[in-house]
Amino acid sequence: MGLHRTQKGLILAIILQATPAVAQQPGWHYSPLPGEGDRATLGCDRDATPQQYTCLAVRCEDDFSTGVHVHTNRRPVLGEWEMTLDRENASFTAEPSEAPYGGRFVQRADWLLERIGQGSFIYLRHVDDTGGSFAYIDLGGSLQAITRALDFCAPRVPPEPKPAAGV
Repeated sequence: MGLHRTQKGLILAIILQATPAVAQQPGWHYSPLPGEGDRATLGCDRDATPQQYTCLAVRCEDDFSTGVHVHTNRRPVLGEWEMTLDRENASFTAEPSEAPYGGRFVQRADWLLERIGQGSFIYLRHVDDTGGSFAYIDLGGSLQAITRALDFCAPRVPPEPKPAAGV
């Protein structure tokens, strides 16, 4: 006879609940941090684990602007970060932020956001880690993830009043 749809759904729900939610995993996905899922996307390095990760977050800020943040287990997070974006070298300063990611790139953020959305890859590391390797973040799927996360990044505007009938 087989399983009924409700039984299949129950089995699937049990399996999904038993699977741990991973906050930092390779690739682009909604941000799993509390309160961030519908306003940010996270792109993590290919070797990311919950214990060791370097990620870029694209986020709808409280003022409805778009912010680019660095999220990593490395301490300190703030300061200069070296990057290679599709074979173009650049450096950015991570500044303090109220967001839960650690640091925000404010200077040239629009340029960085465009490269994240349109590029192929980013290598990045903090300038103090000169002996360490660069973290590699694949940008495949980044534009779609950013677009989904920022879909509702606009101020809510009340509808315009309609003129009364016969006016």
